[in-house]
Amino acid sequence: MSDQIQLEHFSNLISIALADGIVKESERIALSKIAFDNGIHFDKMNDMLASSEEFTYIIPQNEKDRNKQLTDMIKLSMIDGELAKAELELILSVGSKLHFTPDEIKAKIKNHLDELY
Repeated sequence: MSDQIQLEHFSNLISIALADGIVKESERIALSKIAFDNGIHFDKMNDMLASSEEFTYIIPQNEKDRNKQLTDMIKLSMIDGELAKAELELILSVGSKLHFTPDEIKAKIKNHLDELY
């Protein structure tokens, strides 16, 4: 994945973290891990968080990236042990833009819950 695509993908994850109005500590830790795993420097992550109101959601262009984006959004939104209504609404909205049906999105959420428990 190119650096630009990684940054777009990461900005999308920041959007889901902020869907409920705050970035909780557990979400910040998850974002830090994802940033590190993708070669995004800590300072860049903090800059992105500070300017997050400027982000617009960017739709990935291929099936693999769309699946990864939705899966990462689900994982990040549930990292704090709950799925806030705003996070679910954003996941459903993003999933729709990614050409997933509501049933497919709910199945992905259920699969993630099954993996957790």
